[in-house]
Amino acid sequence: MATDHIRYDVLARDALRGVLRRVLADAAEHGLPGEHHFFITFISTAEGVKLSPRLLAQYPDEMTVILQHQFWDLVVTDDRFEVGLSFGGIPERLVVPFSAIKSFFDPSVQFGLQFDPSETMAEAPAANLPAAAAPSALTVPNPPPPSAVPERQDEAAKPEGAEVVRLDRFRKK
Repeated sequence: MATDHIRYDVLARDALRGVLRRVLADAAEHGLPGEHHFFITFISTAEGVKLSPRLLAQYPDEMTVILQHQFWDLVVTDDRFEVGLSFGGIPERLVVPFSAIKSFFDPSVQFGLQFDPSETMAEAPAANLPAAAAPSALTVPNPPPPSAVPERQDEAAKPEGAEVVRLDRFRKK
């Protein structure tokens, strides 16, 4: 197999993180349109993640948050997002680098993005990364089970009949 000097996998991953960044930036500026809401799963111990000791003790590996009705002060930068959420009636401020995110899912339109956990844990310069499968754009039949669900006013709609599509399916083997 030929060596991929262009690193399409890294380019695809960065482009998909750009989609996530843009969606969150739009939500920060204009709020969530229509029925859109987001399940975001991230590695709680990844570099740059900031959680309270209480949340880190509850979710030592990964955590899923839902941005829907009760979140505040969403700030999006080039490399991370910050948001206020309430957990068990206690307000918390979370800082999550985009590199720590494992998955993003919007059940209102059955759209999701999934990132390889090994890429998430060790963000290295592109030149040093081994060839890896590209992240996948996917639609998911059911939302990921939330590890941590911020207080919400109603239950998320459960999508049905979605199809998973992986980007590497289109690569020449």
